[in-house]
Amino acid sequence: MSESSNLEPVPANPRRRTALLYGGAAVAAGLAGVGAAWWRSAGPSAAAPRGADGTPAAAFWAMTLESPDGAPMAMQRFAGKPLLLNFWATWCPPCVEELPLLSQFQDAQRSRGWQVVGLAVDQPSAVRNWLARSPLSFPVAMAGLAGTDLSKQLGNLTGGLPFSVVLGADGALVHRKAGQLTAEDLALWAQLA
Repeated sequence: MSESSNLEPVPANPRRRTALLYGGAAVAAGLAGVGAAWWRSAGPSAAAPRGADGTPAAAFWAMTLESPDGAPMAMQRFAGKPLLLNFWATWCPPCVEELPLLSQFQDAQRSRGWQVVGLAVDQPSAVRNWLARSPLSFPVAMAGLAGTDLSKQLGNLTGGLPFSVVLGADGALVHRKAGQLTAEDLALWAQLA
């Protein structure tokens, strides 16, 4: 009989087990925090997919979407001017709150060549009904669920709404913002053109 067979298992210490459990949870939380900090520091531009020409905006310029009434709307028609794209939906309160501000921006900046385009990530009937009650001074295109993918290509990694992108007159992505716009955001962007 070997000496090891005479050994009895050591009873587990409940305090030690609890300490190990809490320690493991703390390590996991710490690693999650480090991962989140790294992800934020990498920023959307580092992770945004690139189009065929190497720019995140390439997919947008190639698209033809429909207006709420079903007419085709080629995004290429907005090329050559500073462009503010706004991804929104009728069911999104911050989206709806910022739309009048975007209309004011369009009216104020039109003479400087700016164009605002709303990309509705929504059902056409809901958008038509909303626009009938609250007309906008800029065109709206129906992006539907594909709008979420497009916004991700432009740097909206979470796919949340509202999401806005500024494209320069050369078609390159200049700035983006996730969340509701402010008058200060728009004043800064107006200086970009």
